[in-house]
Amino acid sequence: MVGAGLRLGRLEELASEFGLVERALGDPAMLADPREYARLTRRHRELTPLVTLYREHAARLGDLEGARELLADPDMRDLAQGEVESLTARLAQIEAELEVLLLPTDPDDAKDVILELRAGAGGAEAALFAVDLLRMYTRYAEGAGLKLNVLDASESDLGGASKVVAEVTGDFAFRAFKWERGVHRVQRVPATESQGRIHTSTVTVAVLPEAEQGEVPLDPSEVRIDVFRSQGAGGQGVNTTDSAVRAVYRPGTPDEIVVVCQDGRSQIKNREKALVVLASRLAERERAAREERERETRASQVGTGERSEKIRTYNYPQNRVTDHRLEGEVKNFALDSVMAGGLAPIVAALARDERERQLLEMQGDEGGRGTYGAA
Repeated sequence: MVGAGLRLGRLEELASEFGLVERALGDPAMLADPREYARLTRRHRELTPLVTLYREHAARLGDLEGARELLADPDMRDLAQGEVESLTARLAQIEAELEVLLLPTDPDDAKDVILELRAGAGGAEAALFAVDLLRMYTRYAEGAGLKLNVLDASESDLGGASKVVAEVTGDFAFRAFKWERGVHRVQRVPATESQGRIHTSTVTVAVLPEAEQGEVPLDPSEVRIDVFRSQGAGGQGVNTTDSAVRAVYRPGTPDEIVVVCQDGRSQIKNREKALVVLASRLAERERAAREERERETRASQVGTGERSEKIRTYNYPQNRVTDHRLEGEVKNFALDSVMAGGLAPIVAALARDERERQLLEMQGDEGGRGTYGAA
């Protein structure tokens, strides 16, 4: 029966919330609170596709009822039958789309991102690949309407980098980058290899949702702030003032975390950004500990973010990128396109795979319990 699989009560709640958000955004007084205005704007964008489909569903149900009434008219029966079939098919399509939109979403999706790349096995070649990945992510961010800004980099020989810390800002930055967490493996002939042998190197990528102000309380007595002169290439004066900042959390203890920010000439701004990165790392540490505690009872998920997880292989001789979280031919992509920033097809495939898993889990949880149904 049409509508039997929908959680209409939940849809009505979200439609009501959408109306409240629209009214709040129309209140001029809301402009006085930029943070709340931004939150409401994001929520409005999240709800718009769902509410649009929900309203179309209600309209098509009304049309279907009218078409069925016409079936009793001999002169209109054939025309009405075609309309009933067309409307029934469209309603089934809408309901399938709504079912996906009602799946649980990651509460961090709308946040900005702290992106950390660290060269792993492979020495200089791994450091070179870290720079290649950074270039790939920069192009991907630009294509997605996001901005990537390097906060700190430890340059190595031959133009590589042993570590890069960057910030990605823009709408739903974490949703765009969260699939990149894990170990990235590259197979190629290094520029320094005289005999043409293929080497395998790795780079570890961490994607941290940027902690919001007050989300992770920091005790000033537990953080040591050091200032020093910025290093590396930059504009005029970059090396002439003590603008770089190092924030050290619980120095000398097993919990120590060191964050360096030397993005700009302003010591104050670098200090603020270093504390944001520090809070984000603390939040990630807490998240990882929580997931470890819950690991045995949680359902399997795509892309858990474990640092030891090999998620992708970049094979240069075969011009192929393989994402190991996917199956079949769908897991392979053209390397030249991916390295040019074309990550969107991989992200879409991973998101689709996760939605399918969620749907299967939901069907298993709801089987026979009667929590779905038309209101």
